[in-house]
Amino acid sequence: MLPPLLPKREQYRCAPAHIGRAFACAAVCGAVPLAANAMVAGHLPSDVPIGIAALVALALSLSIALIGMLIRARALHRINSELQRTRDLAAHREHERDLAQQELIRKLESERELAKEKMQFEAQLSDYEKYASLAQLALGAAHEINNPLLGILSHLELELAEAEREVQIQSGDAHRIASEERRAEILQCIEGAKRISSAVRGLLNYARPGPLLISKISLFRLVADCINFVAHQPMFRGIELTAHIPPDLPVITADANQLSQIVMNLLLNAAQATIEGGRITVSADKVKFEEMIELAVADTGQGIPADILPHVFEPFFTTKRGKGTGLGLSISQAYVRSHGGDIRVESLPGRGTTVRIRLPIRQEGRPLLESDEEVVV
Repeated sequence: MLPPLLPKREQYRCAPAHIGRAFACAAVCGAVPLAANAMVAGHLPSDVPIGIAALVALALSLSIALIGMLIRARALHRINSELQRTRDLAAHREHERDLAQQELIRKLESERELAKEKMQFEAQLSDYEKYASLAQLALGAAHEINNPLLGILSHLELELAEAEREVQIQSGDAHRIASEERRAEILQCIEGAKRISSAVRGLLNYARPGPLLISKISLFRLVADCINFVAHQPMFRGIELTAHIPPDLPVITADANQLSQIVMNLLLNAAQATIEGGRITVSADKVKFEEMIELAVADTGQGIPADILPHVFEPFFTTKRGKGTGLGLSISQAYVRSHGGDIRVESLPGRGTTVRIRLPIRQEGRPLLESDEEVVV
């Protein structure tokens, strides 16, 4: 009776047992004829029992079968080794391909970052060249304007003193009114001349910042002093001024006068953009994983339109007609850059404006003032 057919996988699994039984049957079945032939041919003595002759023949058959199995096993081992080597080679090639893809992605990302940095550098270089040309022009214009302006102011102050004397000595109403009008006109001229002088001074500060006087500064104290100074000015009336500066914020090294002027400029700009009932907040904190301090001045004013935002650092650019010279942010940017820092403006129309300044905690390579105490103006 034939054995039932097995699935192919089971046939493969049972193949060694079938092969072993086949070899055993072949050896036993062929042992007796082999022994008889050997005796007939005279290879074995005639007096050797047939059983012993069969055992000898069986041993020879088993040896031949074993040798065949060993040869087959060696061939299978060699095939398995080649197969494993092929698999290892394929896995190695796949790993190399993955590494090559990762390297390609890294290089593409690096090239993208380099292209972005190049564009930023070219934009900054263009700004520096433009501002350098403007600075040279500003220096020449400032000196040409400042000298005659001092003479005009001196003359106007003399005229004002004379007008005030006339007001005091005039007895008639008509003469007194005329003297008062003359005095008001002179005051208006003096105010305009002072505005010109302020613009020239700002232009000089922008074009030729003075040398940095580096000292240790507590931002907690500096911001508090600036807020106390401006809090009672008319433009801050009805505006809530708050400061969120951690007392344990690291002490930084910077020019106290320039840093105070930066904070004052930002507070004045915020006040001009904020209506009564609004809020101005000054905050500072250490930047995580960097030796930097970030100072932020935020207001709840009307905000800056998107088409105007890229121009806020341009000299003399202002949206406040008749208020300011448009040099506050330009000078602040020059001071921040001289400290190795960065300044940026974030604003949405109707939602206020935030100016963020990042400054290094230490001014490496720049000498401190002789005093080791913290200096705050």
